[in-house]
Amino acid sequence: MDISILSFVLVVVLFIVVIEAVRRGILETKYSLLWILTCLFMGFFSINETFINRLGEWLGVFYPPSLLFLFGLLFVFVLIFDLTRRISKLNKALTNLTQEHAILKKKLEEKE
Repeated sequence: MDISILSFVLVVVLFIVVIEAVRRGILETKYSLLWILTCLFMGFFSINETFINRLGEWLGVFYPPSLLFLFGLLFVFVLIFDLTRRISKLNKALTNLTQEHAILKKKLEEKE
């Protein structure tokens, strides 16, 4: 089996998993956009070897398929940054909620 066909099949499987996770409510639609775009780009790159070769020649890369690893690494950086941003937002919300709970609990104790 050719590696480009295998990689395309794996991308299609990942795409189906993402769509199924959205359908079942495991993954929210707004968060699945990054995964869907990644599947589309990686599917295009795995089928169209000439594009990767031309891009590699244009960028002066000795081994053009290594660009796929670069794109994967960049995707991981974007994903990590996005997840860190969401965690920070949730941490602030949790702090505010905890403070509000403590204030309401104190007011309730004072009434009793």
